[in-house]
Amino acid sequence: MKAKVFQKIAIKMTMENKGQVAVQPHLEMGPLEDGAMHDLDDECLYSSEMDAQKTHPIHSNQPVLFSGLPVGGNKMTRNGVYKSIKTVVFSNKLNLLMPFGPLAIMVHKMTASNGWVFFLSLLGITPLAERLGYATEQLAFFTGPTVGGLLNATFGNATELIISIYALKSGMTRVVQLSLLGSILSNMLLVLGWAFFCGGLVHYGKEQVFSKATAVVNSGLLLMAVMGLLFPAVLHYTHTERHVGKSELALSRFSSCVMLLAYAAYLVFQLKSHKDSYVPVGEEGSLNGENDDDDEAPEISKWESIIWLAIMTAWISILSDYLVDTIEGASDAWNVPVAFISVILLPIIGNAAEHASAIMFAMKDKLDISLGVAIGSSTQISMFGIPFCVVIGWIMGQEMDLNFQLFETATLFITVIVVAFFLQEGTSNYFKGLMLILCYLIVAASFFVHEDPVAADQVSTIAYGSIAYKYKAKLHLLPTFLVSLTTAACS
Repeated sequence: MKAKVFQKIAIKMTMENKGQVAVQPHLEMGPLEDGAMHDLDDECLYSSEMDAQKTHPIHSNQPVLFSGLPVGGNKMTRNGVYKSIKTVVFSNKLNLLMPFGPLAIMVHKMTASNGWVFFLSLLGITPLAERLGYATEQLAFFTGPTVGGLLNATFGNATELIISIYALKSGMTRVVQLSLLGSILSNMLLVLGWAFFCGGLVHYGKEQVFSKATAVVNSGLLLMAVMGLLFPAVLHYTHTERHVGKSELALSRFSSCVMLLAYAAYLVFQLKSHKDSYVPVGEEGSLNGENDDDDEAPEISKWESIIWLAIMTAWISILSDYLVDTIEGASDAWNVPVAFISVILLPIIGNAAEHASAIMFAMKDKLDISLGVAIGSSTQISMFGIPFCVVIGWIMGQEMDLNFQLFETATLFITVIVVAFFLQEGTSNYFKGLMLILCYLIVAASFFVHEDPVAADQVSTIAYGSIAYKYKAKLHLLPTFLVSLTTAACS
């Protein structure tokens, strides 16, 4: 039995070495038995090149290419690439929306219909965001549950961050604020709500359990983020700035640096000092050697996952440029507020990866991973995404601050309080999920009827600027006119 174990270890080490052929373990252990080979086929998922090496061991007298692969390795590589494309691109029906991305670019080049370009770009980004989450899940097989949840949250937020950077580049700081706020609200209410609801229906009649300690830590970080957003808004609306127009921006930049420092400390806390506290509930048995019956194997390799992540991110970046450029045109064409598009529509598309992942893990009774995706994503956006955009805007010369206005800040504060109450017991069921979904519907309706005061101020500023420019030549006559009017009134 020990010999078989050592044989398996030797074969795994052989397969992991890129382009290197390990001959010595086979010579020492001898030929593999048929039963051991079938066990390896059940436990591991290798590419076609690796399968060829397993079935036909390479001996020292066999001709080998410089790369370490036998003759015919190029054909095997082509087969591996075809298999990877088939697995990632053609395995999901949602990918039927992928052609809408190039179609959006064509419509933008041929016509000036911003509404259609925005709509087609939105449809084109949807499957890309979902496939981004899929590639992240595949990469998580090689990193463990804690780092996997962090990767899910990070690349799940890549769409929003890319859109935000392009919006900052265009000077649309208000769109950045609203889209990031909408991402937090969507993750905490809609994504978490659907995860609780679907998980509760699948496991009907019982309450699912998750780690209360990790939920409390994330709730504390979200409340800290609310504090960072609240004080600039309070400073603005109480008119208590020491330096009008400067104190609010300076406080926002200082608070952003503090929030980034706090998030870095949280990563150390999660991944290093207290990583045992983040072991999902029910996983202790698997750590002690008791494997679950429903263990899954990755469908693509680690490097394939990384390459697909890079491809999807680049394609999302291209479509995000068209999406940002047509937001205001789509708002005028559809007669829909920009705030509703930024807070509701954009985050729903951007959170497609988190949405699918959180529901899938909740249905498998792995709520800790679902919380790591939904609440972890909200924590990352609030403690990293928003401060990061403030710093990037600082570098670009854009005056983005943490004053999200009174209505938006109050909405975030109430949402964090509601979700914290739902998480304090460490259990979930379908009713809690339904309540979170209904809360999100109330938020969506509120932003549909909400008039953004910043947009109104910008319109007034533009109108005033045009009037001042029109009568600029006559402004020097104003003092003379006032003196004449005063003299006439006195006489």
